[in-house]
Amino acid sequence: MRNRFLPHPRASLVLFLLWLAMAQSVSPGQVALALVAGLLGGWSLERLDVPPARSRKPLVALRLTAAVAVDVVVANVRVAAMILGARRRRRSGFVTFPIDLRDPYGLAALATIVCATPDTVWTDFDHDTGLLTLHVLDLADAAQVEATPQRRYAAPLKEIFE
Repeated sequence: MRNRFLPHPRASLVLFLLWLAMAQSVSPGQVALALVAGLLGGWSLERLDVPPARSRKPLVALRLTAAVAVDVVVANVRVAAMILGARRRRRSGFVTFPIDLRDPYGLAALATIVCATPDTVWTDFDHDTGLLTLHVLDLADAAQVEATPQRRYAAPLKEIFE
């Protein structure tokens, strides 16, 4: 159904429905605005030349989602303990290490996952060398910080997207 007028029909439909859901109205004015948002969104994606997403292995994605949920809860508890002073003095810092994930959607998902945990922030990724730099709030074990994104997140994302 993809054509020049509607280059990304699924994205346009999602934007149309999201607009209506956020507006909580199906009045003619809101429907018209939703239609404009959906069309402009689809045309914008076409102009950006976004590569098509190839998502495979839904069971791997489900396991990854569960692992991320557990890691986010554990990190929240750890950060809360730091804030409340229950832990030793922390030493924050940057860690740089190689990852072999190159798919743009996989990298975007990895960046989202890393930033969803409250004790790490994605700071840089060099596409040429594959080096990822993270800022870690409590850098007690740099080897563990390197292993977690590569083993727990990047490897499953590579299975899903590449």
